[in-house]
Amino acid sequence: MPITPDKKIKAILFDLGETLLDFGRINATKIFRQSAKLTYDFLQSCNKPLGNFQWYYWHSMIAFRFHCLVSGLTGKDFNALSLLKRIGIQKGFTLDEDQLRQLGWLWYEPLAKLARVEPRLRTTLASLKQMGLKLGIVSNTFISAGSLDRHLAQFGILDFFPVRLYSYQFAFRKPDIRIFQAAAQQIGESPQDVLFVGDRISKDICPALKVGMRVVLKEAYTNIGKKIPKGVWRISRLSELPGLVEKINGKTVQAMDAAILSGAECSKE
Repeated sequence: MPITPDKKIKAILFDLGETLLDFGRINATKIFRQSAKLTYDFLQSCNKPLGNFQWYYWHSMIAFRFHCLVSGLTGKDFNALSLLKRIGIQKGFTLDEDQLRQLGWLWYEPLAKLARVEPRLRTTLASLKQMGLKLGIVSNTFISAGSLDRHLAQFGILDFFPVRLYSYQFAFRKPDIRIFQAAAQQIGESPQDVLFVGDRISKDICPALKVGMRVVLKEAYTNIGKKIPKGVWRISRLSELPGLVEKINGKTVQAMDAAILSGAECSKE
């Protein structure tokens, strides 16, 4: 898709995991057991009938694994908070809204505690805002928006992202190009004016290129040894973004066209 001379970066969309927040390699079984224990203790404190912990743990794990399997087949993420609510109803109890939100957070908290951000992330985001750029998030996740927003607020970066798309809220997820198109629409810019920053070649980089966005690959364990399409900018830290955006916006139209056309390479991956 050709880019006209006035097509400069006006907005940046970020992936969440291993881009804005670094979780690293995790032991999913260990994390799930910690989540189950936290939520079990919380529900007991609310005087909810649960039975023994092992029953609760295995019932929850089977339910989550089944829904993850269905998501993999359908390309649509489930809502973990709705699933937790259904598990409670099956056990014969309900929760009020505050209790349900806290339950959702406790499921996420063990994973949240592993997350790290760059030391000067707030400064970087503030610099991007001062450059007049709109900022947003596009993440594949079944974690509730309330829990993710709470986590971003703990790092002091929530207010930088008025546009946040969490895939369970849609009938599709990355790499479906529709979620990239929806993100561009919500942030109020054409895809050609948007820079997408992510860590996965197949789920972030290639589909963003296909809709006409410029793209930046953040180095992470998820892309070690992967073939990088031509025309993709690469960074090791988000603090490189302000300078990179200035560089991109100063490049020639021909160089920009080459970057977009490189999206054709993704179909070979």
